[in-house]
Amino acid sequence: MHVLDPAGVPAERGAQGRLVIEMRAGQRLLVNGAEIQFRSRTSVLLCNRVRFLFGRQILDAAEATTPARLLYLALQTAYAGDEAQREGGAEAARRMAREQMPARSPEGRAILQAAMAELAADRGRAALLLVRRLFAEDDAAGTPPAGTQAA
Repeated sequence: MHVLDPAGVPAERGAQGRLVIEMRAGQRLLVNGAEIQFRSRTSVLLCNRVRFLFGRQILDAAEATTPARLLYLALQTAYAGDEAQREGGAEAARRMAREQMPARSPEGRAILQAAMAELAADRGRAALLLVRRLFAEDDAAGTPPAGTQAA
């Protein structure tokens, strides 16, 4: 896996699969459910295989205002949440995908199906990348925020 730091520069791979990520002050790293916020610029060396998201990959609950973003938040929990949260996040993501399927465009339905296949194969990062593509569809459709109805 090739990872870029938040500035878009390729991150370094150290010996034995270790991964170096450059982080700036104020940026966040989500590792196995633990959120880490950096107070200064630093390099982080991930020595073990972990589930992580960083920078703009992390979606706050307050930002989950459309169906696609709510699905992303559930997938984020399924992928990078702590072990106790992962199955609940995966089940919520599967339910949301089923509920969203009829309202999606043909391309959107294909993306949902592909994302759920990635989730089933335990490739959460790939599922997140796919669902992020639905953000534009929701934004273009003027999808009302979650929990509200269109006027």
